[in-house]
Amino acid sequence: MQKRNPWFWIPTLYIGEGLPNVVVMTVAVVMYMQLGMSDTDIALYTGWLSLPWVIKPLWSPFVDLYRTKRWWVLAMQLLLGSSLAGVAFTLSTPLWFQGTMACFFLMAFSSATHDIAADGYYMLELDDHQQVWFVGIRNTFYRLAVIFGNGVLIPVAGILQVIFRDQKAFTWSLVFYGLAALFIAIWLYHTYIMPRSAADQQHGTTAREVAMGVATTFKTFFQKLPPRDMLFAMCFLLFYRFPEALLTKMSVTFLMRPNSAGGLGLSPQEFGLASGTVGVIGLTLGGIIGGMLAGRDGFKRWLWPMVCAITLPDIVYVYMSYAMPDNLFLISSCLFVEQFGYGMGFTALTLYMLYFSKGSYQTSHYAFCTAISYLGLMLPGMLSGYLKDAMGYNAFFIMVMILCIITFLVTAFIKVDPEFGKKQPATE
Repeated sequence: MQKRNPWFWIPTLYIGEGLPNVVVMTVAVVMYMQLGMSDTDIALYTGWLSLPWVIKPLWSPFVDLYRTKRWWVLAMQLLLGSSLAGVAFTLSTPLWFQGTMACFFLMAFSSATHDIAADGYYMLELDDHQQVWFVGIRNTFYRLAVIFGNGVLIPVAGILQVIFRDQKAFTWSLVFYGLAALFIAIWLYHTYIMPRSAADQQHGTTAREVAMGVATTFKTFFQKLPPRDMLFAMCFLLFYRFPEALLTKMSVTFLMRPNSAGGLGLSPQEFGLASGTVGVIGLTLGGIIGGMLAGRDGFKRWLWPMVCAITLPDIVYVYMSYAMPDNLFLISSCLFVEQFGYGMGFTALTLYMLYFSKGSYQTSHYAFCTAISYLGLMLPGMLSGYLKDAMGYNAFFIMVMILCIITFLVTAFIKVDPEFGKKQPATE
């Protein structure tokens, strides 16, 4: 079977994994905000869009057992391009909200399935050391896709709104048509560039074989650790990003809501500059440094610094909510700190999921891990708008900082092999 340098396909694969996520979770927030929805409604309805990522273990065994991971990746990328075009088309119809939500749900389902296949393909193509070495790279390009949504799509929508005299629905349609074309281009590129791996094989062909494989997959997942250690592992996956779950959507609205509503009042172009230029530098450094340090010294050595990195920088939002800075350089600096911490801290979650999933059915087991993690994002995220509207931004961000203690608590009880991630000496 052909072998290609992972640099040819890992960056674009994880851009393709990150783009639908940022569209559903962040770009949709800004779009619905500009179309007149409240923070409470935005958090509630866009929070439901996380559901496919939460329940994807229900069909992840089929991805693991039926056809190849490469086939699933390509099929879902084509479907994602179609759903993006669907959002663009329905925005100009009378039932725009129902239509866009339906297309976003299709996008979320396709993206969740794509995540299963892409992560499985990553684990099949790379050995343990390569997986750890590239984890910072893959997380960085995943987050680069997130930054692309914040730093390019949103500012482009703002520029188009100036050109077309504030026709918000029309300008967002143009943005989504362009995004659909970009995704089709990614699909065409991967059709040619993604190698066909000898390890990437279909495991079951009959309905009985698939059903037996599904049952075995679920059974083996919950037998990976003793019951007590399994409970701690599930708590870590569920609550590690609890503060971020509350912060994610409300940080976007805080930056863009006008001063009269308690926000900083950034324009789409300013938001794109602060988050998409300065933020991407911090994110890139954090993600790459986190992966390289874990690859040099092992994951366990850097676990606690990564925990501090993903929690403590959130204090910049407490500062900004009280100081209400209007200096774009200062705001960008705060976002740099927060994004650097997130890039480094998220590496810990990814590495633990890779570590936990090792062994048989690792694709499905990794999907279970990510689903539990998404559940930890979905439920607090749905309530974040209500809490913010009830408390105001100042008290809300203070509450987020206090709840960072949850991340420290759930990390204290997990067990990790000190050798996991270290480069092993070559054998004769």
